[in-house]
Amino acid sequence: MPGPDTRIAELRVPGLTGTSGESLLDTVSTVEVAGDELGKVIRPSDRLRRPAPGPVVQALGRAIPRTLEGYLWSGMTSGGAAKATWALLFPFSLANVAQWMLPPARRGSRTAAVLGALLRRLLRIASLLLTMLLVSQFAVVTLDLVAVQCLTPGVDCMAWVPDGLRTADPVRTLAGFGPLLIVIFVLHRISSADWKVRAETPAPPDGALPGDELRAARDVGVLRCLHTVVALASVALLTLGGPFRVPGDAVDAVCWGATVAMIALPLLIAGIPGEATRARLLGKWGRRAVITLAFADVVVVAVRHTPLPPGLSGTGLTGPGTPSGIDGTVEALGASLVVVWLVFALLLIPAALLARPAWRALPRRLRPWAGGWAAAPALALAGLLGGGFGAGLAGAIRQLVGDDDLKLPDSYQLVTVLWGAGFLLAALLTLIGFAVALPLRRRARGIPAIVRLMETKPHDERVAAKAWARSAWERRHLHRIALTVSLGMAAGAAGLIVLRIAGGGVPGWFEPLSAAGVVTLGALAAGLLRVVYTAAKSPGRSRHLGALADLVCFWPRTAHPTVPPCYALKVVPDLAARAREHLAEPSTRVVLAGHNLGGLLATVTAARLAHVLTPEELSRVGLVTAGAPLQWGYQRAFPAVLPLESLSDLYGALEGRWRGLARGTDIFGGGVTTWRHQVVTDKLVGVGYLPDGGIGPLPAAEPAPTGALVLGGDHWLPDPLPPSTGNRRWAAGVLRHLDYVVDPEWDRAVAMAAGLERPGKPASRPLGEQVPLFADFPNFPRENR
Repeated sequence: MPGPDTRIAELRVPGLTGTSGESLLDTVSTVEVAGDELGKVIRPSDRLRRPAPGPVVQALGRAIPRTLEGYLWSGMTSGGAAKATWALLFPFSLANVAQWMLPPARRGSRTAAVLGALLRRLLRIASLLLTMLLVSQFAVVTLDLVAVQCLTPGVDCMAWVPDGLRTADPVRTLAGFGPLLIVIFVLHRISSADWKVRAETPAPPDGALPGDELRAARDVGVLRCLHTVVALASVALLTLGGPFRVPGDAVDAVCWGATVAMIALPLLIAGIPGEATRARLLGKWGRRAVITLAFADVVVVAVRHTPLPPGLSGTGLTGPGTPSGIDGTVEALGASLVVVWLVFALLLIPAALLARPAWRALPRRLRPWAGGWAAAPALALAGLLGGGFGAGLAGAIRQLVGDDDLKLPDSYQLVTVLWGAGFLLAALLTLIGFAVALPLRRRARGIPAIVRLMETKPHDERVAAKAWARSAWERRHLHRIALTVSLGMAAGAAGLIVLRIAGGGVPGWFEPLSAAGVVTLGALAAGLLRVVYTAAKSPGRSRHLGALADLVCFWPRTAHPTVPPCYALKVVPDLAARAREHLAEPSTRVVLAGHNLGGLLATVTAARLAHVLTPEELSRVGLVTAGAPLQWGYQRAFPAVLPLESLSDLYGALEGRWRGLARGTDIFGGGVTTWRHQVVTDKLVGVGYLPDGGIGPLPAAEPAPTGALVLGGDHWLPDPLPPSTGNRRWAAGVLRHLDYVVDPEWDRAVAMAAGLERPGKPASRPLGEQVPLFADFPNFPRENR
């Protein structure tokens, strides 16, 4: 029983960027009490800007004091022009995320371990090719469109440039190479940036609890050096005529050979097994020397090719059947990326099959996306976006300078055809899904039985049923649409490259697709530039960019170093340190409460605390997740980081003090500790985690005084909310993913997470006996299995 000095310290963690301190703590004003400029710990404040206590929690027949705090971390992903440009790195971030999506290697299986190592090496090689592709496409803009075509004397393009500068060859060379070197320098600096962690926590063991795999690669410095070298080498290569033509000049031939070597060696080093081996291979001074040599190579090539030759762009001829330097380099990089992706996708099939026994007994809704093969579409999407960004940017710059006569590389026509087909495929699938499948599904199901259990008014039942149907359909099928479009575009890219190699032109009936692709890429480039401009000018209005950054910046650098620094590596230690400060008081119980991605951060923090706390301290720790995409999203997309066994172990370590607030109307959130839901004789039943760490059938859900249904660790909330009694804030309408704290069930979940109201302890079954669970509930519909 809690003593008279018992208090609850509730530490709230927001989800996507844009959450203010006032909305997080549901108060009119806040004040900082700890943290730093990037991770701020706040509390409610009074009129004199002094920290104020939070609202009390009613539990055990009395009022329990509550210290309400929030941790704001949005400064790590949004704010300022520098962070706004991170949107340009989204293809790199996707390639980095793909490594975390790999299926887990089965313990004791040497074949699975070898396949996993090969897949990680291929991802590093593909990441190097992506960097070269981006730099080469920037060269299309600066070297081709601007320096060679626009600044040529006598051309009407960019008429505001004086003729004296147009006739000055060094100025044109500087205009072509200068921005490229600046871009490469910025990419190198971004890969060097990291967040300073003030609170150190011991490294967790591998894979014991959720998020234990989250750690940066030890060879990030080597990868950073390799990406900088290949970026510089790609600039020199396209200037020297590309990979298909050896220069006749002796000096240029030597530079060409050195440039090819500076591309081949990083690709080989990226394929060397072992992070420690790669880290020892290139020390600090060795990395500096290699980068210096690559920079010197670019300078020599730039000086040797002043004035810039017309054959550098697509407007000049370099020989019969020989592409220009830019065309040849871009096409070679695109073809190499497709080949690497094909090998990666093929090797991923046996890796996923070897890992399949780990989730074979699970219901389909808990199995990894695409059977553990989702990393392949993610990598394909990274390459497609990389090529699309470059083509869209070049087209947008051509329109910006106002000269439609400027020539773009011939390969860009293939890109426009590809993106036109991808847009039409996505539009067709979306139309079929939302205009046909969703209405038919909604009409066939009617009002779900669980909605009838929670809602009391016929109008609320109809509104809630409509929102439930839409959110459930999107959670089940949106990722399938994305996977289908990615794979379709990847197959189309392979076919177009074969057509290009065979020497055939684009058929005439592809022209409508090309036109659609031009519009799509133009809109993509314009939207991207607008997002960057808006985020740089008004950080408070950058929620759409911040949401994108929050999703991809959660993962540490492993496959690609040129991505924004991982905020989870700072947020989790900071939260754990703050929780331990509160736990130093024996009468304090700490509840980590997270919304959306904040729920994932809070879950990983609870797992870290479980490693370092004593049993007595851990008994005073609880977890609340609200609207967290943990089960339907992250658990399925990243099966090696968040396996089911680790989540059940965490639930057992907390002895059931993990409470998940869920709404069926929430597109992003959902149940996190239960599944296989069904209403039997007006009772909600299901399967989920048990307080002893096992998995098994749960007792029928208990109706809460607030109108919620509590099944195991999940609290299913009615939406719309029941009428308010007038003693707390109330919100009208269907809330979906917003304003979970307004529901009175929030305080009750906090009390249960604090151990002041304990759930029951039904008998559990081992993980290996999950299949016979259907015998306990023989009437489960097929869709719930």
